[in-house]
Amino acid sequence: MVLGLFVILIPVLLIIFVINFALKSNEKGGESVFRHLYIYLVLFATLMMVIGGGISIFMAAADLVSPPSYYQSYEEYKMMKQSEVTKEENEKALTEEELRASYEQAVKDEQNRTKVQAKNQIIKSLGFIVIPLPVFLYFNKLRKKHGEV
Repeated sequence: MVLGLFVILIPVLLIIFVINFALKSNEKGGESVFRHLYIYLVLFATLMMVIGGGISIFMAAADLVSPPSYYQSYEEYKMMKQSEVTKEENEKALTEEELRASYEQAVKDEQNRTKVQAKNQIIKSLGFIVIPLPVFLYFNKLRKKHGEV
């Protein structure tokens, strides 16, 4: 509840502060203040997107290199498979070797699924770098052109 209040209150206070600052500096060229403020806000937003994309790529690459381990033990898998077997299928019950092979295949399938998801996440995360990076570079050049360092 308190965190939600801060999430709403902080941007509102920031907007009030910026408007107050712009009105006071209107005599000194308020348009310039708004232009600088806009440039810095765009730079901040695009930089945060690039950083977030980089973090997401790193996390997906970690999953690709070392996928999380399979969460179900062989004993749990065996009990689940045996509980699925009906009385009619009881005669065709899987042997221990068939159960073990089925479990190993399930583990491999889960690891492959995790790797495919990691590759997909890397591709999606590249969008958070490739799209805002040119915008960031353009506005940074614009900032330097206006004489700000």
